[in-house]
Amino acid sequence: MIQPISKSSNHANQTVCLSSAYLAPTAYYSKLYAYSHAIIEQHDHYVKQTYRNRCVIATANGPLALTIPTESNAGAKCIMRDVRISDHGNWRHLHWNALESAYRQSPFYEYYADDFRPLYEKHYTFLFDFNEELCQLVCSLIGFAPHIIRSAEYISAYSSETDDFRELIHPKCDFRTDRDFHAHPYYQVFNQRHGFLPNLSIVDLLFNMGPESLLVLRNSCSI
Repeated sequence: MIQPISKSSNHANQTVCLSSAYLAPTAYYSKLYAYSHAIIEQHDHYVKQTYRNRCVIATANGPLALTIPTESNAGAKCIMRDVRISDHGNWRHLHWNALESAYRQSPFYEYYADDFRPLYEKHYTFLFDFNEELCQLVCSLIGFAPHIIRSAEYISAYSSETDDFRELIHPKCDFRTDRDFHAHPYYQVFNQRHGFLPNLSIVDLLFNMGPESLLVLRNSCSI
């Protein structure tokens, strides 16, 4: 078992605000690692085509986006905490099959699969709750325990003591513009076919690197 890593990040005594995210990319988890406190926004307006309900994994054919369907009333004026998951298209089964197909040959898939499977067998009503449980699971499996709270209200602009990444960690934003995150390369199943694919869902890192995922997160932060 890897020993705990002492945080020496220059963000160690600050707070970060993040959006809710479905199996978020490594950039997101690098913030949970680097900051001593994290606020997960639950009062913002739900926005489609973001990490709130989608993640990106690596498959034999390249990157694949997995999207959780939401109820039709989850429009621009719907608060994130109120967004309901739709059962349309048997998505739980499809997502689990996609994860299994992509990572069954990875070094640690069999080791962690039984931890994730129950969450895909359970029917969650709200997207925020599902994302939150996945995040708690991922952090526990990687081996760190960030201090995370839900937002009490929506604040459009935080003070200088809180770094706001709610809209900066986004599929349409280039993660390379974040000077505090560097996508540290690690082993991936399809490296020889596609080369290293950076900033994928955290499960890509976990299934490929197991306990060493914490080292990769540390090396992805500006220290």
